[in-house]
Amino acid sequence: MFGKGVVRAVRNGERYLVEVKGRAMLVESAQLTAVETRKRRQKGSAGPAPSGVPAALARTHAPRSIDLHGLTTEEAIAALDTFLNDAILAGLDEASVIHGRSGGRLRAAVHDRLKRLRAIRGFRLDSANPGVTIVTL
Repeated sequence: MFGKGVVRAVRNGERYLVEVKGRAMLVESAQLTAVETRKRRQKGSAGPAPSGVPAALARTHAPRSIDLHGLTTEEAIAALDTFLNDAILAGLDEASVIHGRSGGRLRAAVHDRLKRLRAIRGFRLDSANPGVTIVTL
């Protein structure tokens, strides 16, 4: 057992790319155990698991956006990782990351992190609000 990690991508044959303590590894679904998230699920909200995700790992709900205002860069990246992990496991197609316009440090850190994640299909600044990045999962 390596500890808690974040599922970065679902691969063929029920294999998962998991990041644990900054290192990526490919594991079989039988090697994974779901960890309860901070938010509790509401009764009656259970739905089918997204395609390719075992029911034990799937999220029945994930927010479509995250606001990173007021966080340090390190805190923001950690929150972004958790947010994206939950969004992927919930089967979302797109998600919004609110980083703000002033300074640009958070935006630069968010974009740098998104470039490094293989599970992210693409991202772009929201044309209506440059303080928001739209992420395609």
